[in-house]
Amino acid sequence: MIASKNVLVTGGAGSVGTILIRRLLDQDPNVVRILDQSEPGLAALKKALDDDRCRFLSGNIRDKDRLRRAVDGIDIVIHTAAMKHVDICEYNPFEAVQTNVVGLQNLIEASIDAGVDRFILTSSDKAVHPANTMGTTKLLGEKLVTAANKYSGGHDILLASVRFGNVINSSHSVIPVFKEQIQEGGPITLTDPKMTRFFLTYNDVASLVLQAMKHTEGGEVFVHKMDAIRIEDLAQAMIDVFGPMYGHDPANIEIKVTGRRVGETFDEEILTEREVSRTIESESLYAITPEQSGENGYLKHDGIDGFEPVEDVVRSSERAEKMSREEIITLLQTEFEEELPQ
Repeated sequence: MIASKNVLVTGGAGSVGTILIRRLLDQDPNVVRILDQSEPGLAALKKALDDDRCRFLSGNIRDKDRLRRAVDGIDIVIHTAAMKHVDICEYNPFEAVQTNVVGLQNLIEASIDAGVDRFILTSSDKAVHPANTMGTTKLLGEKLVTAANKYSGGHDILLASVRFGNVINSSHSVIPVFKEQIQEGGPITLTDPKMTRFFLTYNDVASLVLQAMKHTEGGEVFVHKMDAIRIEDLAQAMIDVFGPMYGHDPANIEIKVTGRRVGETFDEEILTEREVSRTIESESLYAITPEQSGENGYLKHDGIDGFEPVEDVVRSSERAEKMSREEIITLLQTEFEEELPQ
């Protein structure tokens, strides 16, 4: 799927974009164009990768002309650029719409006109019953991507979305925040001890995007089967793992409850009840087929090879089986193996 292809990754200097680029380079692409508005981010990534197959493009997805040049000659687009922080989007909803919705539409239209073969949007589980601006823009983004399979007219392009929860150690997850607070000796600030979240590793995210690219028939939302974690258990596990590394006795690091932030939810869902009836699954993925492919819809979808109708879905992190503190510690030790003392 990737070998000898030209790939564009938007938001490529971000944490998710960076790990995807590294996985893509392992599959022998012809070129990987990396679009980001952060000049320092692009410069740092260029130094870290040091790969002559990479092209580093400064630009903003709100700029249609820049996107037209960026997608020229591209086979595959992976769109990770977005405003992702819930509280920032809540305070700046007009900007969130311009980036997450209008910017996405710009990229879809440019990709259709350029003859792109595959288009994958990275969405969020906050698109399920959205309770905040960020989640609402992501839900609308998913719908734009699905509809674009018809909007593209006679162009031979397949567009799909991937929906995932928190990524271990990504820039917009709680883990870097907790880690910095532990380094300073605490306290860890916890908005509510009852909160639960779904978590994936970077390898899970890369697998999700690559499998969606491979399996899409157009218009689906792919979801990785994720583990759920109670945030208080995560905080305690991080204290146990990182406290000694920074020279602190874990027993002396406190957890302070600060109250829920604006737009923050107690739990997360990966699918709506309405979506379950049109969801199919493989061993590691759910694929939500387009509602528009039903009896009165405008998209055709005949299923995906290797996927079967779901028998049971635990939709909410509240009801999902939670990882134990010992399991979380093992996960952290694996993900941060290079940082932790041997």
